[in-house]
Amino acid sequence: MNNSKVQRAPIVAIMGHVDHGKSTLLDFIRKTNVVAGEAGGITQHISAYEVHHKDEEGNERKITFLDTPGHEAFTKMRIRGAEIADIAILVVSAEDGVKQQTIEAYETIKQANIPFIVAINKIDKPGANIDQTKANLSEHGIYVEGFGGTIPFVPISAKQGTNIPELLSTIILVSDLEEFHGNPNLPAEGIVIESHTDAKAGISATLIIKNGKISRGQFVVAGNTVCPTRMLTDFLGKAIESAEFSSPVQVTGWSAVPPVGSVFQVFDTKKEAEKALENSKENECDILSSLNEIATSETKLIPLIIRTDVVGTFDALDKQISKLQRPEVAYKLVSRGVGNISEGDITFAQADKDVIIIGFNVGMDKNATELNMQVNATMKISNVIYEITEWLEIEMEKRRPRKSVADITGSLKVLKIFSAMKDKQVIGGEILEGVFVINKQGRLVRKGEIIAHGTVRNLQQNKIEAKEVKEGQCGLMFETKESIEPGDIIELFTMIEK
Repeated sequence: MNNSKVQRAPIVAIMGHVDHGKSTLLDFIRKTNVVAGEAGGITQHISAYEVHHKDEEGNERKITFLDTPGHEAFTKMRIRGAEIADIAILVVSAEDGVKQQTIEAYETIKQANIPFIVAINKIDKPGANIDQTKANLSEHGIYVEGFGGTIPFVPISAKQGTNIPELLSTIILVSDLEEFHGNPNLPAEGIVIESHTDAKAGISATLIIKNGKISRGQFVVAGNTVCPTRMLTDFLGKAIESAEFSSPVQVTGWSAVPPVGSVFQVFDTKKEAEKALENSKENECDILSSLNEIATSETKLIPLIIRTDVVGTFDALDKQISKLQRPEVAYKLVSRGVGNISEGDITFAQADKDVIIIGFNVGMDKNATELNMQVNATMKISNVIYEITEWLEIEMEKRRPRKSVADITGSLKVLKIFSAMKDKQVIGGEILEGVFVINKQGRLVRKGEIIAHGTVRNLQQNKIEAKEVKEGQCGLMFETKESIEPGDIIELFTMIEK
């Protein structure tokens, strides 16, 4: 019986440019509004949804959709979505054509080596041109049916729902051709696609089942964490007794936050789960951050605490902050986690005034709020990534180490030595650039090396006393302890901070 395989529903990832209508397409398909509530109009978490569609024979068929973010900041999450999916839908606007993120999505699909369908969206727009979009796709090596290739495509309007049934039918057709199968008699296994902490319910994780079956009364292991399946819900939040392959399920009650992107396995007994846990070599959520890659012994490091609502968002935030790093100043990640900013975070900032706390789509615990009234920690909380990174860029500039450098305001080549007494030497020279000013600090340069410093004490041009000379030849008295020689360069400068 354990070898019996049955047809399973396809898991589909919708990919493409941020403005080409992926969320609108999903919104229409599942008939719920997730677009309006998204900060900045960008879908920022992976989510999974099940829909039903009748095939050509009238049979009810199930399709699982992954909502993968399209913004460049969420590349890691987008790649993770493609790795989980069986089929991808590449959404391209009939108005705008192929964009950089379209190409990135296509490369991700190729890397995942999964079949895909092109959905040419926004055909209801006045500027829509389906043939031009096909040509644009072919320029980037994406050849759709009827235009030099075999890739299925469907022209749609996600906003009006035009041809959405045809798109779903095409997904079913591709699924049948690929012959996706699963074994309902095996313990479930699959991928952790999201995890988060709730103050009341505890730690929850969303799982996509790739094969097998999960039921209440079992145990799930992912990374270095385990969870009993007492609280098992479907994608709508409804309590369920069991779920099979291709289904998204949420399991609550983990011992720690399970690593997003990790493989999970289901066991019938606690003893089996604990044994698997001991054998696991995965690290509990201990992903090396790219924030700490640029630092050298000369880099000024700014300690950074990051709290996000879900684990997957950290990838996106980490990527954007890493772009701010410089050799002279960089952020060093000292703590990361899921959930609200805690009293412990504020205490950390109290002990080290250099610490910055970042909260993405989270709040502050009551105790943390009360303590922070005294500490006033440097902190930024937002639900838009670019508000955070812009703020961090300003903070970085404020804290960047300043160097005093010489700003050259004038230089002169020494032509002749007239006289010398003690530290004062009278010379003749020619202005090379800038202005020579009386009582201005300068330095003596010989063969490219600074050998002494001094001050201009007197200036003459055409035997007339002058306060400054801008060009031509002049005479001057330069006060320095070093003997000046013809061919030396005298540079006047002002020390400035950069």
